[in-house]
Amino acid sequence: MAELVYRSWQDGDDLALNEIWGDAESAPAGQFRAALTPDSTANPWRRTIVAEDQGIPVAAAVVYSTKLHPARLWAYVEVSADHRRAGVGATLLTMLRHEASAALAAGLTSTTALRSKVAPGTSGAAFAEATGLAVLQRNRVVEVGPNALKLPMFGEGTEEEAEAHVQDLATGSVELTDVVGRYYESVNQWDPTGVLSPGLVQRMFLDDLTGAHGALVLRAEPASAFGADVAPSKKGKIQAFALSYSQGHISSGEEAAPAAASEVFMGVEPALAHDAAVQAVYDLLALITHQYPVLLELDDSMEALAAVVNPMLGVGAAKVRGTDTLVVGE
Repeated sequence: MAELVYRSWQDGDDLALNEIWGDAESAPAGQFRAALTPDSTANPWRRTIVAEDQGIPVAAAVVYSTKLHPARLWAYVEVSADHRRAGVGATLLTMLRHEASAALAAGLTSTTALRSKVAPGTSGAAFAEATGLAVLQRNRVVEVGPNALKLPMFGEGTEEEAEAHVQDLATGSVELTDVVGRYYESVNQWDPTGVLSPGLVQRMFLDDLTGAHGALVLRAEPASAFGADVAPSKKGKIQAFALSYSQGHISSGEEAAPAAASEVFMGVEPALAHDAAVQAVYDLLALITHQYPVLLELDDSMEALAAVVNPMLGVGAAKVRGTDTLVVGE
């Protein structure tokens, strides 16, 4: 093998590399290939490096920042099969770390720590382990089948009591935006987000461009500020939420829903005690899966959701779609 030449990304490299590489070995690899684009000094900041063998691109690597998780930089390295085990990947990773240091010195990022995503049992996972990247988080996409959980009953089971606890909510709701943002912060302490502004939460999770189509919330028992003999004037606080990202939408009403599984992001009020959070997840998940399946993205750090879903996986009431994704990093 001739000495390789390392250079910045150029137009046409994606076509040349995809021809050499063939199909991506995993879903994370396919996603990262889309991140192989020209350098940027804006936010997000990015550096992409290509390795050439006699003028032909055979490997590439990228390191870049994100606004949502500023504590680490995303990194990805891919080398053609016939150039592996020759130090090319290690060289590219060293170059990425050098670029990260330069970005930190220039004030373009707040950290040089790297993270990536891999699928277990792949060459990417083996490379990450060999280069000292530890598993930070496991992510799964889980399909929860219909009618697997017992429907909750609120109070005496009257319609009025049900309406006091379960509500369709507009995705633009300030109350919903607040709890979604705080929940995302709480389950990502392993890769801190910092305080998320309402505008960023809206852009990332709730506005039309995200594909959000509806929200259902589970509320606490309404309480009156003037004692039990006076009817409460406000609804109880949100305990759990479910955001739908499918063409159909989740609803507490009788409107028909699509038979295909809806993509749903579920979460809870972070201030809830563990047992209360688990019960809130159970109740809301039972409601939205009463007739139709849903797809949930589940991180191990989502403890309340995992406490409900993991036993369902054990008895076949839920199933993992595809393979696990591991977030690895420094």
